[in-house]
Amino acid sequence: MPARTSSKTVARSISTKSSKKAVAPPKKAGKPSKLAKAGKAVAKASKAVAKAGKAVAKASKAVVKKAAPKKKAPALKAYDAAAVKATAKASEKWAKEELAQITSKMPLRRKQFVTDSGIPIPDLTTLADRKDEQLERIGLPGQFPFTRGTQPTMYRGRLWTMRQFAGFGTPADTNKRFKYLISHGMTGLSTAFDMPALMGYDADHSMSRGEVGKEGVAISSLRDFEILFDGIQLDKVTTSMTINASAIVALCMYIAVGEKQGIPMSKLAGTIQNDMLKEYIAQKEWIVAPRPAVRIVTDMIEFCTKNMPKWYPVSISGYHIREAGATAVQELAFTLADGIGYVEECVKRGMDVDAFAPQLSFFWDVHNDFFEEIAKFRAARRIWANVLRYRFGAKNPRSWQLKTHAQTAGVSLTAQQPYNNVVRTALQAMAAVLGGTQSLHTNSLDETYALPTEESVTIALRTQQLIAHESGVDRVVDPLAGSYYVEYLTDEMEKRAMEYIRRIDEMGGIIRAVEEQYPQKEIGESAYRFQREVEQGDRLIVGVNAFKSEKDAPIELLHIDDKVAEEQKARLAQVKAERNNEAVQAALAKVEAAARGTDNMMPPVLEAVKAYATLGEICDVFRKVWGQYREGGAF
Repeated sequence: MPARTSSKTVARSISTKSSKKAVAPPKKAGKPSKLAKAGKAVAKASKAVAKAGKAVAKASKAVVKKAAPKKKAPALKAYDAAAVKATAKASEKWAKEELAQITSKMPLRRKQFVTDSGIPIPDLTTLADRKDEQLERIGLPGQFPFTRGTQPTMYRGRLWTMRQFAGFGTPADTNKRFKYLISHGMTGLSTAFDMPALMGYDADHSMSRGEVGKEGVAISSLRDFEILFDGIQLDKVTTSMTINASAIVALCMYIAVGEKQGIPMSKLAGTIQNDMLKEYIAQKEWIVAPRPAVRIVTDMIEFCTKNMPKWYPVSISGYHIREAGATAVQELAFTLADGIGYVEECVKRGMDVDAFAPQLSFFWDVHNDFFEEIAKFRAARRIWANVLRYRFGAKNPRSWQLKTHAQTAGVSLTAQQPYNNVVRTALQAMAAVLGGTQSLHTNSLDETYALPTEESVTIALRTQQLIAHESGVDRVVDPLAGSYYVEYLTDEMEKRAMEYIRRIDEMGGIIRAVEEQYPQKEIGESAYRFQREVEQGDRLIVGVNAFKSEKDAPIELLHIDDKVAEEQKARLAQVKAERNNEAVQAALAKVEAAARGTDNMMPPVLEAVKAYATLGEICDVFRKVWGQYREGGAF
């Protein structure tokens, strides 16, 4: 997993204290004081909120029974007008007196406080700032628009899935790591593949030299997948596979292994990343051009919808967009735009949105700006619910739900003072949980140097377990709902993300925007601004440009022996010698025919995999039909 030596600092809003002046009791009965009037107004507001809450609960039940009403009922305001007015007046007084007095003696540390995405942070957020708050926009957990989470019970019913990225060396090496992590409480397998596999090359290709097994597990044929999952019953685990350009080959290999274990594909549960649009935007691992690549993604969505009800055929990924230098708002906007693009392609094919949308999933980065990251999860769920329901006419509530995995920010890890990375990861993991993720991976402290050791990956897993079992956050559903600041950030992120999405729609959709390199240019600008802030000292990163140490203590690193490549090439040669090469060529011919036509690509690729055609051979067919993609420069 790529990691860089820069990180974002948590934006801190200045804390404010209420006035400590004592209020003298009235000497005799008379007209009610202003404080008493305000108290009555707040009490009245509380009754109104309780009444409105009942109305929202009743309306939410109706939503499940009857989707997409033709006419919306009048929006219910969350706060009483009198209480809002009283609070606004009190806040104005506070700013002129207490705040002005303290800042005249001790100026603020900055002229303006903003989030890492540049959203202004007010001196104080109060009920008055939420005067237009609509209860239906916040909703209730498990109900449209899912701002407060996709499940009514959230972690009180079931904890998030704890995943740790595993994949290095030979398939046997990674199989051993899988079993180690399962024995230490990991509840889902997460597979990293090496660069040759990601780019569609076998271990014996000249382009693979020096890269075999180095940043993930080396995979060339079905034989490698058989070793990778040896002794692991695939109907007893959920598996996530981080692979994109050659994802169709990896999924077919997984299906074939399941069949060898006597498990039909309908029983397999898991996710394959398979998000090609974000590859062109950010990660840059591709084989063919965007349009044929998206065609393959659509084929996989269609196939899984019909044959693999427990499988998520695409994980629409903001993670790599953020790691490339995007802000949280850009990550939110471009990721949802990618999702919209995939839905549009499926609908064009004549697929029912309610048939495939429940099997779409998302993948977010979790960076250092604690509250902004929480707000991002909440805004993402609300935007997606509205887009699927009103733009695409989805009627099934499961189609409206944004299901998501999250991973702490690799780009925030630093090579300097690497043990600081444990703290960074813990803060980011807590933000993901408070944001309502369904699945989480926590990075290891040594990932700026190498793939993680067993010791460091155990600490990363223990971080999740401590949050789950000792912090108490698992006991309450969406504890930050109603926070004036969190709701403010949620609204701001939604507004700014929707502006990006509107621009992309005007360009003709996300595929066209990617071809014109619009998201790429926007991310490049943000990455430049961030690095300039670091170099100028406007953004402090502990251990990098602030609080530096003269010498960092050495840490143990995982080293991949170069013998891995030789072992992989030897096994690949054996596979080619033992297989039926006539069957392989016949199967590859069917893959080519499907690529040149309109048939779904999954069946012929599955047949080729079972005949032990290699990953590189199948991807060479893609190159033959559609050509090798090269990206032009963007400035």
